[in-house]
Amino acid sequence: MGDEQAPGKTPRECFEMAEVRAEIDRIDRALVDLIAERFGYVDRAWQLKQHGPEGAVVPWRIQQVIDRVKVRADERGVSPALVEALWRQMIGWFIQYEEERLRQHIETLSSPAQDEVTKSGN
Repeated sequence: MGDEQAPGKTPRECFEMAEVRAEIDRIDRALVDLIAERFGYVDRAWQLKQHGPEGAVVPWRIQQVIDRVKVRADERGVSPALVEALWRQMIGWFIQYEEERLRQHIETLSSPAQDEVTKSGN
């Protein structure tokens, strides 16, 4: 595909700021692609949650995700505190998204009379 990219340079292979910036831009594109992929699963999650007992906030799962990314960060030499802060922000946004979609779904189910009024033109 046209969006696939060859592996970039290592930081030590960059000798000019333009090279560093190009690599950061490449990584940013990849991060956005991964966030978009993750969003697809979050979008599916709210759809499945509308038929079950779980709401948008599942504390044990949030902690499980945070624990895993902190371990991964430590393994990769990145600050676990930084990664935790980033993930909590992202998870918070996705929770708001799920809550809004679930709320909209409930409102749609609870207002069939409004649909009839709209259909009849009154």
